[in-house]
Amino acid sequence: MLKKESFLVNRLKSIIYAFKGAWILITTEASIKIQVFIGIAMTFVGFYFELTKMEWIIQCLTIGLIIAIEGINTAIEEVADFIHPEKHPKIGLIKDISAGAVFIMAITAIIVGVIIYFPKVF
Repeated sequence: MLKKESFLVNRLKSIIYAFKGAWILITTEASIKIQVFIGIAMTFVGFYFELTKMEWIIQCLTIGLIIAIEGINTAIEEVADFIHPEKHPKIGLIKDISAGAVFIMAITAIIVGVIIYFPKVF
């Protein structure tokens, strides 16, 4: 009988797997690379305009959400392609809906950016 690993060991393994997944996303997916670049650029812009604590919180949450949703979209596309590699209308619909979620968050991120930065620039 195998000895069950401790709670701490399981959590550490989970963190390692999560880090590996994030690394794969950041280093292999073009859309994630773009979102990470934009997130880093907006962080520098935030320092330049001296965002308030609340503006930083909102900006960080927005950047994190867009990157996370982009990652979920990538995972859905990978699963869909694995399950049904050939072109299929239902798989196409699933991928379109997933991409639509990213699009909605991207529009939301733009709106948040305008709300934060428009008064500072003009």
